[in-house]
Amino acid sequence: MSPAASLPTEFLLSAAVLFGSLFGSFLNVVIHRLPRRESIVFPPSRCTSCRARIAPWDNIPVLSWLILGGKCRSCRAPISVRYPLVEMAAALLTGLVVWKYGLSMAAVAFTWFCLSLLAITLIDLEHRIIPDAISLPGTILGFLFVRWTEVTWIEAAVGAAAGFGLLLLVGIVYEKVTGVEGMGGGDIKMAAMMGAFLGWKGVLLTIFIGSFLGSVAGVIAMSKGKGGRTALPFGTFLAPGATIVLFVGNALIDWYLSLIVH
Repeated sequence: MSPAASLPTEFLLSAAVLFGSLFGSFLNVVIHRLPRRESIVFPPSRCTSCRARIAPWDNIPVLSWLILGGKCRSCRAPISVRYPLVEMAAALLTGLVVWKYGLSMAAVAFTWFCLSLLAITLIDLEHRIIPDAISLPGTILGFLFVRWTEVTWIEAAVGAAAGFGLLLLVGIVYEKVTGVEGMGGGDIKMAAMMGAFLGWKGVLLTIFIGSFLGSVAGVIAMSKGKGGRTALPFGTFLAPGATIVLFVGNALIDWYLSLIVH
């Protein structure tokens, strides 16, 4: 028995949540700087208003934001509630991954995957872009992690090709029919990354769930008088779709098959 296997589950989950919140703190830097083409390493964390460096004791996930009342210590400018929310979301996702996969290389792989999806969601929502710096290395990592995940090399390759090809085809057809770009290159490359991690079944289910979520958001937008041409960042819906598939995708597929196979 490995030392990790003998550790109490409660300890593993608590450690996962703690480290997840720390990952979330770094993720906030990525989300803010990457679309602005700034270094995610230098300079150290600083206030976006007065540019003052944030002291280590003011950079404790969630807790520092609460103690400071959501304001910068130096200039008292408001600090977006997004920061603690990202830290809490990262902590939750990391905890769920470790709960499902234990202390394993699969947990390492899918923690990276989930946190990448979280970053993509917020970057795409705010800037309408999906950085290649996340999706392209992510596709490569998906293949590198195959030996520790539930998909085979063939499923990963077919999944990456299916995700890329399907969204590319949808984008081409939509643009031909409407004359409006229907799918950005970032969405297409993101689908390849998801296929590499989830396999072809997983990426197809992800696209279905993402399309459903996007349709619901579109209906809500139209009901509020924003018109049928409201631009919706598809990556914002694909990312939660992929997260759902990671944790309950097999159960959803089995449920669906039980409806059509007697």
